[in-house]
Amino acid sequence: MGGCFSKPKPVELKIEVVLPEKERGKEELSASGKGSPRAYQGNGTARHFHTEERLPAPHPYPGAQDCVEAAICHVKDLENGQMREVELGWGKVLLVKDNGEFHALGHKCPHYGAPLVKGVLSRGRVRCPWHGACFNIGTGDLEDFPGLDSLHKFQVKIEKEKVYVRASKQALQLQRRTKVMAKCISPSAGHSSSTNVLIVGAGAAGLVCAETLRQEGFSDRIVLCTLDRHLPYDRPKLSKSLDAQPEQLALRPKEFFRAYGIEVLTEAQVVTVDVRNKKVVFKDGFKLEYSKLLLAPGSSPKMLSCKGKEVENVFTIRTPEDANRVVRLARGRNAVVVGAGFLGMEVAAYLTEKAHSVSVVELEETPFRRFLGERVGRALMKMFENNRVKFYMQTEVSELRAQEGKLKEVVLKSSKVVRADVCVVGIGAVPATGFLRQSSINLDSRGFIPVNKMMQTNVPGVFAAGDAVTFPLAWRNNRKVNIPHWQMAHAQGRVAAQNMLAQEAEISTVPYLWTAMFGKSLRYAGYGEGFDDVIIQGDLEELKFVAFYTK
Repeated sequence: MGGCFSKPKPVELKIEVVLPEKERGKEELSASGKGSPRAYQGNGTARHFHTEERLPAPHPYPGAQDCVEAAICHVKDLENGQMREVELGWGKVLLVKDNGEFHALGHKCPHYGAPLVKGVLSRGRVRCPWHGACFNIGTGDLEDFPGLDSLHKFQVKIEKEKVYVRASKQALQLQRRTKVMAKCISPSAGHSSSTNVLIVGAGAAGLVCAETLRQEGFSDRIVLCTLDRHLPYDRPKLSKSLDAQPEQLALRPKEFFRAYGIEVLTEAQVVTVDVRNKKVVFKDGFKLEYSKLLLAPGSSPKMLSCKGKEVENVFTIRTPEDANRVVRLARGRNAVVVGAGFLGMEVAAYLTEKAHSVSVVELEETPFRRFLGERVGRALMKMFENNRVKFYMQTEVSELRAQEGKLKEVVLKSSKVVRADVCVVGIGAVPATGFLRQSSINLDSRGFIPVNKMMQTNVPGVFAAGDAVTFPLAWRNNRKVNIPHWQMAHAQGRVAAQNMLAQEAEISTVPYLWTAMFGKSLRYAGYGEGFDDVIIQGDLEELKFVAFYTK
């Protein structure tokens, strides 16, 4: 599944101006309902789940009164390889001319609402200009991630050298299409202690795995379990938009899971995996047998080990509740961020307009140094300093001091004392695989789950995906790597599902990540760990450049 990515070039990073978060608002947040779990009895223990209730689906072929048709241009108005956004009365469409043929599609990326006309058309696919999702122009199908939904494809006809487009009014307004999925035909499984597919972890990898199974026609029971109290949500937005509420972050509404028979066990912690008997045991004693298993437990944040680590108002950002509390405590007060990686810097950027002061503590000389290099890191650091962020570099936290149990100061090993009413810790993460140590599933020395290109572990029928795995990266001579990107988790979840169904798919997507800070967008494609040199094209001081990382 390479999507529209061609043979990879050196790692490329781009920074450019994009719409500020507050202006993109509704386009960047999923408009979906809040999951509200109800209890059922399993082995005598109350649990949380979401049932597979049936919902009526809209008819895919609306009548003539539900459609709009119009001539939108002359056949010679577009050259081959061109795209144009055109108005069709009830909404806009993306008109594409490729190899002499016209195609009409939804004009916005379903992921965050980016205008696809500003994307790239290549080899029959259009690539989103913001986050790299790829769509087939012949079908509208999503072929590379991030995101879950595809584009609507509209009818095109040519008459008297004019291009006509016919489209459903509803489709023009929705601008997204969920692929056709099978529904669960198994009897109600509320009290059942067995499932066909069990997915441990409800992040991007777990959700995409479940959806792919349904898209491929799998109609048996699927159970998705998560430590979270919420249905699957857009975790990367937690550090970019700390005010976002759970219902705004939800990747799918609860009705979606009911409609397609994907059961979600919330606040469910797996403590043991018995691969010999194909059974897992939960913390509350509930046992669940499976036929196929996907392990996508993600990672756990590293914590500070200094004196005073137990004081109040020190957070890692793992849940919407964490993020929301940080904003409330930081408003008009002093915030300290420990760690100048992506999470820490995103939090610092967001808090500059909320807090009285924002300070960043980092062991390296510059932010992002190991990931982006010193030159790029220093340029980004200057942007933060211009926005009132104070840096304390090449030092660590030695003590957290409290007043009446609540954080008041952060003491550094450099002897500096920084006032702090709230502290966010972003110093990395470790794979959340402790529950597998007594199983026969292989873990490496760091706790990651090694998999092959098909996302298979050493145990038949057991797959793994997401932040907790190492996998062979094809264009780095199959070197085993860990790439904890949101986009990569999507891709791995799909490949795992395909191989549960014996489709012999292999992971081949190009790693891609993004962030946005102070109205600037940073995009990173490829895998540059251990680079020897950085080649800069453009103006680094103005933050309008491309960086190539080479070995």
